[in-house]
Amino acid sequence: QVQLVESGGGLVQAGGSLRLSCKASGSAFSIISMGWYRQAPGKQRELVATLTSGGSTEYADSVKGRFTISGDNAKNTVYLQMNSLKPEDTAVYYCNADQQLALLYEYWGQGTQVTVSS
Repeated sequence: QVQLVESGGGLVQAGGSLRLSCKASGSAFSIISMGWYRQAPGKQRELVATLTSGGSTEYADSVKGRFTISGDNAKNTVYLQMNSLKPEDTAVYYCNADQQLALLYEYWGQGTQVTVSS
């Protein structure tokens, strides 16, 4: 089992910045990717950014150029630096991790609220 704990959410004005952190603990080995998803009220959960163990990244078009995902393997932690925040970025942000054992396992954090005021 892998536990994911997010931190760093909060309330910020439009144009501001926030940095989210997600630390993996427990049996946190063989993790092949970690990432961030978000879900706004009344909407489906959507991918924000992912980072593979090989260093590849993927971003949603809506956040390209504004958000940056990075990781610290030694700390089993992934970060999401969010700049130039917009009201439409308001959502609950969830950390995700994929662990490749004999099967692929997917884990989710509890979510952290990000609210961007106009």
